[in-house]
Amino acid sequence: MPEYTGFGATAADQPLSKLTFTRRDVGVNDVTIDILFCGVCHSDLHFARNEWHFTVYPAVPGHEIVGRVAAVGANVRDFKVGEQVGVGCIVDSCRTCASCKDGLEQYCEGGMTGTYGGTDKVIGGPTFGGYSSSITVDRSYVLRIPKGMDLASTAPLLCAGITIPGAPVCVHR
Repeated sequence: MPEYTGFGATAADQPLSKLTFTRRDVGVNDVTIDILFCGVCHSDLHFARNEWHFTVYPAVPGHEIVGRVAAVGANVRDFKVGEQVGVGCIVDSCRTCASCKDGLEQYCEGGMTGTYGGTDKVIGGPTFGGYSSSITVDRSYVLRIPKGMDLASTAPLLCAGITIPGAPVCVHR
């Protein structure tokens, strides 16, 4: 499994610091994204500080992800290397329940997988968020970002839209 760097918490009372962790290899239906920007949401702070009481450390927050496609799996035809894309707060779901079939994965009866704080169904380990160099997710949870959009300003839109001002942070290496 590839190794990545990011910024995360090692405990609820510790500041974010540089971490190294592993993510899954690119599967046949996956897209790997080199992260250029990740918005900063107050949820990230709640997660890092374990205020929701489910954080497993080390924990890498960030669910407002924008970057460029670095690799695609063998079955991926709708994304190409170099395209601008984004990922929001969900990276997987059962895809078979009524909610998922209606495009409402956030209500997945089997439990959706969060960009962070979830369990990666492929490797069984924790999901790590966008305060990192790269992320690999199923192509179904990747969004195309139109050419010409300012990527730093686009990142916060991947939360709940424009509900609060976001402050994108550059996580470029």
